[in-house]
Amino acid sequence: MLQKIPKVKSAIRKIVLRTLKLLFWGIILQGGYSHAPDDLSYGVNMKQIRWCGILQRIALVYFVVAIIETLTTKLRPTVLNPGYLSIFTAYKWQWFGGFVAFVIYMVTAFALYVPDWSFVVHHKLGAEKYTVKCGMRGHFGPACNAVGYVDRQVWGINHLYSQPVWSRLKACTFSSPDSGPLRKDAPSWCRAPFEPEGLLSTISAILSGTIGIHYGHVLIHVKEHAERLMHWISMGLVLLIVAVILHFTDAIPINKQLYSFSYVCFTAGAAGIVFSGFYILIDVWGLRTPFLFLEWIGMNAMLVFVMAAQGIFAAFINGWYYKNPDNNLVNWIQQHVFNDVWKSERVGTLLYVIFAEITFWGVVAGVLHKLGIYWKL
Repeated sequence: MLQKIPKVKSAIRKIVLRTLKLLFWGIILQGGYSHAPDDLSYGVNMKQIRWCGILQRIALVYFVVAIIETLTTKLRPTVLNPGYLSIFTAYKWQWFGGFVAFVIYMVTAFALYVPDWSFVVHHKLGAEKYTVKCGMRGHFGPACNAVGYVDRQVWGINHLYSQPVWSRLKACTFSSPDSGPLRKDAPSWCRAPFEPEGLLSTISAILSGTIGIHYGHVLIHVKEHAERLMHWISMGLVLLIVAVILHFTDAIPINKQLYSFSYVCFTAGAAGIVFSGFYILIDVWGLRTPFLFLEWIGMNAMLVFVMAAQGIFAAFINGWYYKNPDNNLVNWIQQHVFNDVWKSERVGTLLYVIFAEITFWGVVAGVLHKLGIYWKL
């Protein structure tokens, strides 16, 4: 995108506009206004609107990484010097931005004191107040981490995600890893809201964005297949090794909810390895046709995310039900075509996702590509 905009001011305006669009759609889709796909109603109490979400995280990471990329265009050489490290030195300001994000996250995660905190759960019989005992620093568990504390202070506890993955842990429910009724002896934090796309964890995600754009820089500057693969695979392996060491030494556990440094290393390393695998299959061996559906989905990623991942299309189908809202085509297909045939809800759900979600939207995205229809921000 930035290569098509020669002037810095124009590029910055484009970045700001795209960031605002992502924030807008993020709040609409994940702020509580849309209840798709199961609930056909719309609307949100502004006292409980959720300010954070996946698109909001993408927006802020994109803004930081794109601004640094734009403002440092004239500060880096157009032709790299020989050597493995030349691409790192050429983009030193990008890595400096990632390092600053890393320092902010690590210092806050380990040094910030997390006091005891309380929350209120509202139910049919009234409201009940719970208190979580903390009084500690450097905790990476569900209850007393700095990530949650920052979000409670910045956004307010009523504006956080109300159904966090913590509630599916063994300490919370006997149905783990699935959701289910809470145990009678479940800790109070099992009922608490938590924001998995919060402020501090999004700052950590900036480092993920920095590593991702580095993979793109390799694609731009390095021309030989073998050298490109050497860059991606070597960095991917190093990141994976760092993540495994940090996790299994209990220094920093791999934790998506907290977007821990080990999680950044693990996902970025895995991305480098997987990307290298696809690169070999498609660009080196020329096996493009079997993976065209992924290319089509990527060309219309926003549309697929909104319609599929956020359930807007399923909600539209669910709106045409017979007698009661649960008696709809989506539920019928999932139950009778997948679950009943395989006599397993888990296997049926997996196959439903593969065929009724990924394959279906791959075909839809392919048709839209042939028609030249794209949802661009």
